[in-house]
Amino acid sequence: MGTRQSGGGGGPGHVLLDDVAKQIIEQLQEDGRRPYATIGKAVGLSEAAVRQRVQRLLDAGVMQIVAVTDPLQLGFPRQAMIGLRTSGDLEAVADRLAELEEVDYVVITAGSFDLLTEVVCRNDDHLLEILQRLRAVEGVVSTEAFVYLKLRKQTYTWGTA
Repeated sequence: MGTRQSGGGGGPGHVLLDDVAKQIIEQLQEDGRRPYATIGKAVGLSEAAVRQRVQRLLDAGVMQIVAVTDPLQLGFPRQAMIGLRTSGDLEAVADRLAELEEVDYVVITAGSFDLLTEVVCRNDDHLLEILQRLRAVEGVVSTEAFVYLKLRKQTYTWGTA
C-alpha cells in the first residue's frame, strides 16, 4: 500500500510513508499536473499503480492537489498574518476561525500568540472588517495584524523528509 498509520511521532492518525510514496509526493510537489505515466517512470511503477497510490494519499489526507494562485492577480491586494491571544478551549477557537471564508491558514502555536491566521483581503476596509469578526469570536482576547508589504518567497516543495 505504501502508507500505514502510526500511533506516535506525527500526532493522531499520522501516516508513515514508504520511499515510493515520498517520491510520488515530491514529483507532484514539483508539478501537480505531472502525468501519472511520467511519475510511474520516475518511481518504477505503472501508471495504474501511481493512480492508486495518489488516491490513497489524498484519501488519507496526506496531501492535496490544488491550484496555488497569486492573490494580487485575483483582486486581493491585501494579505496579513494575524496573531491571536485566546482564553478557554484553544482548539474550539481555532475551529471557529477556520470556518471564516477569508481565513486561509490557522495554526496553533507556542510563543507570544496562541494562534496565527492568514487572511487575504480586497482592501484595508475589508481587512478591518475581518479583524472585527476575528475579535468577535468567543475566546479571542486580542489580535495583532502583520500586513504583508511584499511576498519574497512562497513554496510548497519542501520535500518529504
